[in-house]
Amino acid sequence: MVPLSVLDLSPVPEGSSTGQALRNSVDLARHAEALGYARFWMAEHHNMPGIASAATAVALAHVAVATETIRIGAGGIMLPNHAPLIIAEQFGTLAALHPGRIDLGLGRAPGTDQIAAHAMRRNLAADENQFPRDVVELIEYFRPTVAGQRLQAVPGAGEEVEIWILGSSTFGAQLAAILGLPYAFASHFAPGMMREAMALYRERFRPSERLAKPHVMLGVNVFAADTDAEARRLFSSLQQAFLNLRRGRPGKLPAPVEDMESRIDTYGRALLDDALACSVVGSPETVRPGLAAFAASTGADELMVTAQIFDHEARKRSFEILAEVAGLSAGAAPAPR
Repeated sequence: MVPLSVLDLSPVPEGSSTGQALRNSVDLARHAEALGYARFWMAEHHNMPGIASAATAVALAHVAVATETIRIGAGGIMLPNHAPLIIAEQFGTLAALHPGRIDLGLGRAPGTDQIAAHAMRRNLAADENQFPRDVVELIEYFRPTVAGQRLQAVPGAGEEVEIWILGSSTFGAQLAAILGLPYAFASHFAPGMMREAMALYRERFRPSERLAKPHVMLGVNVFAADTDAEARRLFSSLQQAFLNLRRGRPGKLPAPVEDMESRIDTYGRALLDDALACSVVGSPETVRPGLAAFAASTGADELMVTAQIFDHEARKRSFEILAEVAGLSAGAAPAPR
């Protein structure tokens, strides 16, 4: 099995709070570290009551101080929402405090709706070339300073931060290839262009001082439990949350239900079949071959696993089952080179 990592959206279940969600994230990170997962990433989302990681760098600082060896990162920071210098300083601070452990995944989507995007940026007018320029500017801030340099990121300059490009289309794939950076594809919720983007990235990749050969990580939903039926029940929380979001009713993570299939209409089924196609749901006997088949068929170099599970202990158990069937061991955290 290829290296496995954790994408934690810091879910806020119905009846719970953002504070508890963030405390759960710390607990899950410690658990993932002990189980041998390579990375623990959190994502920037705004105006979403069910996700507590909007202030991503702050949340990551909370996680990093509670762990010791697992790589900590953003999957990702939505760079159009921020000035590159600010992100360089934030992640430079994390790298100064936790050297050799910090990842920075960069995306060009707003991570929210238009209302929140306008509230953050004030002005949504930007040409299509701004994101690549911002990425290059950000990378420059991490270089060691030179004599006479008038602007520098402090902290940031000279710090080791592993930069990734995120994407759900061929745009990010092309940018990652041109810049010689590792590429993470959001196949856990937008798998439509996964294979096309991977092929384009590998075909056009140019080696850089940061990366010698192409390196792809794919997102995948894994819901593991002691039985197939229980895993499907846990999965119903994500199914409900996704349908609510697509229908303009974002909220906290719903409690699982027993009869989810009977609640889904034809339109909803089409949405779920399309968006959540990269999901492995079941008992250990189901998850083992399912994930192995996904890894083999895609040729991914790494997999980033996410699980929006209502009950925190059940979520921890899901990652524990996956670690067991994948044969993970503590301390295995390879970096792409």
